[in-house]
Amino acid sequence: MSEIVRVERPEDLAALPAGGEIAPLEPALAARHRPDLHLALVDAERLAARASLFWHDVPAWPDARLGAIGHYAARTAVDGHALLEAACAALAEAGCGVAVGPMDGNTWRSYRLVTERGVEPPFLMEPTNPDDWPRHFAGAGFEVIATYHSSVAEPPQPADPRLAAARARLEAAGVRVREIDLTRFAAELDGIFALARAAFARNYLYTPITREEFVAQYLPYAERIEPRFVLVAERGGRAIGFLFAIPDWLEAARTGRATTVIAKTVAVDPARRHAGLGAVLVGLVHERAAALGYRRVIHALMHDANVSTSIGRRHTRVMRRYALYARRLAASGSTA
Repeated sequence: MSEIVRVERPEDLAALPAGGEIAPLEPALAARHRPDLHLALVDAERLAARASLFWHDVPAWPDARLGAIGHYAARTAVDGHALLEAACAALAEAGCGVAVGPMDGNTWRSYRLVTERGVEPPFLMEPTNPDDWPRHFAGAGFEVIATYHSSVAEPPQPADPRLAAARARLEAAGVRVREIDLTRFAAELDGIFALARAAFARNYLYTPITREEFVAQYLPYAERIEPRFVLVAERGGRAIGFLFAIPDWLEAARTGRATTVIAKTVAVDPARRHAGLGAVLVGLVHERAAALGYRRVIHALMHDANVSTSIGRRHTRVMRRYALYARRLAASGSTA
């Protein structure tokens, strides 16, 4: 017989069953993300499903208090439905009017499900999941609220004369593009933090995060970075644009060589009018990837409505699709 176990402290996660198909959430990850509650479905002394719930420090929702369901994993659809029902009940008890998932608290962390996998293997920094998990959410009454995709240019995009003209115009306006300095990587990220917060402030379900968490997201990749793919655009010594791209080290582990560059993050200061800066940064990465012998560039995890999807659209094909889900709740509990 299965039961829902409520875990309120990260250190108590160690008491959950281990060794089954579903691995328990790592206490260290829970300590960093600080969920308000963790639920585990235990069946015959084995972990059948799990999820963390967040209702403090979550994105805003237009007409209700939002609760997020993250760190999701389930053995079967039946297990998933049971867990998601318990999660929705707990969020309603906490005063939430809508449940959004999967989302590990906010969109700076892992969120979304792969809905159309295609034939490409997973790439570095990409969320992945069993193919049936989208049906878990749909079967529990969740509906798609946002869709995303990753596209690939193979080979990298050819040089565009319009980008050369835009680059000359930006240089005439005092904009300089340089590579990131890995000898002072943490300080570089610290300087980019304000730019990233401003650039993403209007993104769907945006939530501000601390400088420390922003820096911590990139530090694990410091030794894997190729500086020629991490670009900072400055004017007057101030960062006004940023592009983070990285070779696909998952591909290298699988095949012995990385032939793909992943363009993960593009940020441009919305308060500065520098038309074409984002496209120039992306174009530079394509040019450098081709010059260094890379065969492909992946434009990763883009919202389907995002303007950045227009960059190089003629030269790319969609390789993967993702979705984020929500379900309305009858909030009945506290609002603490």
